[in-house]
Amino acid sequence: MVIKMKIKIKKIRENAKIPMRASSYAAGYDLYACIDETVAIAPHTTEKIGTGLSIAVPEGYFGAIFARSGLAAKEGLRPANCVGVADSDYRGEYIVAIHNDTDEIRKIEPYERIAQLVVMPFLAVEFEETAELDSTERGAGGFGSTGK
Repeated sequence: MVIKMKIKIKKIRENAKIPMRASSYAAGYDLYACIDETVAIAPHTTEKIGTGLSIAVPEGYFGAIFARSGLAAKEGLRPANCVGVADSDYRGEYIVAIHNDTDEIRKIEPYERIAQLVVMPFLAVEFEETAELDSTERGAGGFGSTGK
């Protein structure tokens, strides 16, 4: 059973497209480039692409902005920060910083799907400083300490 949540969304630009799922089982809602003309992204550089949307994500949740797998795998384009975090109190335009990982100029066309939004819950925590932590079998081992 799928639980649906209503989330308010505002078009900042009249021609903005509301996020949509590519299939009925998709977790992510495609975000579209709300640009008037093609944007060229030079090799190994980043361009900010607006969606023309502001979204009121409910308290206790955040908007996670992920790469579209096809755009990343086929074109070498991904969000510059890998996963964007849009907090529930953010009311500005959702802008995706797209990075070109290739050695060629890549282009973003108007209304192209540029990323996907997944609304996710998070756990608010309160950090408690302590002199000691409980011990574990792994301990402080990191970066390959558990093997390949």
